[in-house]
Amino acid sequence: MKNIYFISDAHLGSLAIKHRRTQERRLVNFLDAIKDKAEAIYMLGDMFDFWFEYADVVPKGYTRFLGKISELTDRGVEVHFFQGNHDQWCGDYLKNECGVILHKEPYTCEICGKEFFIAHGDGLDYQDHNWKTEFLFACFKSRTLKRLAQMIHPHLFIPFGLKWAKHSRMKREDGGEPPYKGENEEGLVLFAKDYLKTHPSINYFMFGHRHIELDLILNKDSRVMLMGEWISLFTYAVFDGEHMFMENYIEGETKL
Repeated sequence: MKNIYFISDAHLGSLAIKHRRTQERRLVNFLDAIKDKAEAIYMLGDMFDFWFEYADVVPKGYTRFLGKISELTDRGVEVHFFQGNHDQWCGDYLKNECGVILHKEPYTCEICGKEFFIAHGDGLDYQDHNWKTEFLFACFKSRTLKRLAQMIHPHLFIPFGLKWAKHSRMKREDGGEPPYKGENEEGLVLFAKDYLKTHPSINYFMFGHRHIELDLILNKDSRVMLMGEWISLFTYAVFDGEHMFMENYIEGETKL
């Protein structure tokens, strides 16, 4: 079989990233390099820093990325696109125009005899559950609010969304994520351990969201992997049907 690839958290278009075009090109070059080797590519959420679809309009930009996804699906590569907390408002555009398989909820599947639990990760960490995040989750899932937002001209709403996303990042120290908290405190690790109690057949938990790299053995049959990001780490994982590897893509050096 061909390889299965996992990437997450590119945050394309982020105003907090200085060299946005270079970042997008690096991601596109990676996708181009694996197009003949990939059976499927799982994008685990927050590929865009802010995404919102109107009935007949989508945000400008991302043409290289969207074009490459379309090329991949035209070649028969499955591209699984998971909604993250930054691209919650995906509609049918990516599915209908680019051919992706859109996932709005965690997804469980079997690949070469191994059970995978795949999700972005937001909402699974019990530490995320406070009144502010619960309110935001409710807003993002509200069809009424989405319809109201569609009444705002894109010239106003899209820049507002991008500035809001930048503000949420820059209010943290150095604009980064909290470091790894340890096996007994990292929320997605705790979720995986708890989930295993009732679903012991899961071999791989694949998450994005946290912007840290982690490959942790939970027991002799199960691992949890946090997929880093594509802002400075350029993390990807590859499953060849038997082994799973996590690597960092270095343009011009990494041999795929």
